[in-house]
Amino acid sequence: MKLVLNDENMQEEQIIGLMKEAARLCLEREGIKAEDDTTEVSVSFVSPKEIRALNRDFRGKDEETDVLSFPQYNSIEEIREESGFLCLGDVIICPQIAAVQADEYNHSLARELVYLTVHSIYHLLGYDHMQEEERQVMREKEEAVMEMIGVRR
Repeated sequence: MKLVLNDENMQEEQIIGLMKEAARLCLEREGIKAEDDTTEVSVSFVSPKEIRALNRDFRGKDEETDVLSFPQYNSIEEIREESGFLCLGDVIICPQIAAVQADEYNHSLARELVYLTVHSIYHLLGYDHMQEEERQVMREKEEAVMEMIGVRR
């Protein structure tokens, strides 16, 4: 599993390591190979201004957000049918907004960035939280991974 980080400013090794481990666990729990470099997720860190523009251009919401996910596949079934190299999609994170949220929720920035990674990976795998039943399934999956890597609220 390869997490391609597109930001020379995010150099915090411990946080990056936790993000990679969390992404790997998400994939493995869904039966997707994650041990080698044949599965990739691109992660970019952007400013509030940049994420607002992306949110406006791609989702029609002219507001800042913490994270955006751009999946390459429509469903987890489609992903499981693939063989060879898998590029699951792109994750765009705004660390400044994540820092504000970490303060609001009274936990660390590391915890918030790892959670946003987990949340986004599940979006790339086709999970959503628009309906209450979907939200509950996704949250249970997220919490299980967060517990497995020992990053709690």
